[in-house]
Amino acid sequence: MAGGRKLSFNKELALEAAMQVFWQKGYVGASLSDLTQAMGINKPSMYSTFGNKEALFTQATNLYVEQQAAPHLQWLYKVNMTIEKRIKEFLMSTVVGQCENTSPKGCYISACINESSNDTIPRESRQLIVDLNQHMQTELERLLREDEESKSQGYDKRANEIALSLNSLLCGTATMAKAGRNEKELESVVNTMLLGLGLVESRQHPFRENKTPSQPSDGAGFT
Repeated sequence: MAGGRKLSFNKELALEAAMQVFWQKGYVGASLSDLTQAMGINKPSMYSTFGNKEALFTQATNLYVEQQAAPHLQWLYKVNMTIEKRIKEFLMSTVVGQCENTSPKGCYISACINESSNDTIPRESRQLIVDLNQHMQTELERLLREDEESKSQGYDKRANEIALSLNSLLCGTATMAKAGRNEKELESVVNTMLLGLGLVESRQHPFRENKTPSQPSDGAGFT
């Protein structure tokens, strides 16, 4: 802040408000007036504190990843839980978040990914969204290839296919959640996908207690 003046507003709360606007409207749909009104500040304060709209979008996106997206991934590395159960819990944790009433429905990344196919969003912001969307699939694929239990079940041989299917599933549930579907309805979709992929628990594939799930890669959780 120029001259070392103390901010007259809470920066964290203002950034969270901006995140909510981008989540609901996307990058293009969020006007500066929408943003400053939600943040409770004027445009000069926004520019001096956060930079331009693109810089604000980057900060809001990183906040979304930290607060909303990263916690779901921890389910993939729980101990004493089958790989099938871990994946199911990860998916449903994400779906429940997509259906929450305390935030915009759906997924922030999914809401913005549709804008990444054209030049209506700045190149660096566009690439950020594409990279974050890909990160989810990459993390799932890494788990399936490296996790000992996954390898014992042969999932590692289909890691790319499974990871792509699950990432696509979550993009679909985000759209349906935004359209008003609830978590119970979407759980049936999740179950159908898992059954089709063969990712279901069975007596023939018990969890081996001496197996320890692989750990998140450096940067897991989109950071």
